Amino acid sequence: MRKIKSLIFLLLIIFPIQSLKSEIIILSACDDKQDEFLKNEYIFNLNELIMTRNYVYKEKTYQKYRLTDLSVKKSNTYVRNIYEEDGKILTHKHGYPQFYTQILFEKGKQEIYIKTVLNDEEGISKISTCKKIEKFKRES
Repeated sequence: MRKIKSLIFLLLIIFPIQSLKSEIIILSACDDKQDEFLKNEYIFNLNELIMTRNYVYKEKTYQKYRLTDLSVKKSNTYVRNIYEEDGKILTHKHGYPQFYTQILFEKGKQEIYIKTVLNDEEGISKISTCKKIEKFKRES
């Protein structure tokens, strides 16, 4: 009985400490093949399994998109759920079962890719290279 109490006590102390640690990776100063940005960064919270992208278009790029879509904002933030698979971080699938896209990132690398799948045919294209990578182990 005493062993069980000791085990429960140990689990109650260790488990909360384990869950308070998280790994955060920030990729900033990211360029883009098609667009120009004043700010373009990706924040990966591997504990909460979310990716946050913050960006601010340069005026020329903003006007280009504004011509065809009045809902475009000069600066924006969006959040996507992520998961890890074979050492890669992927956003959840965006689209339909026959056609979807995902953002793909490899830990420790500066490149960000888009994975496109159409009828089980997969294509991967580089969309951005980031100049700065920061890794944080956050404890709270």
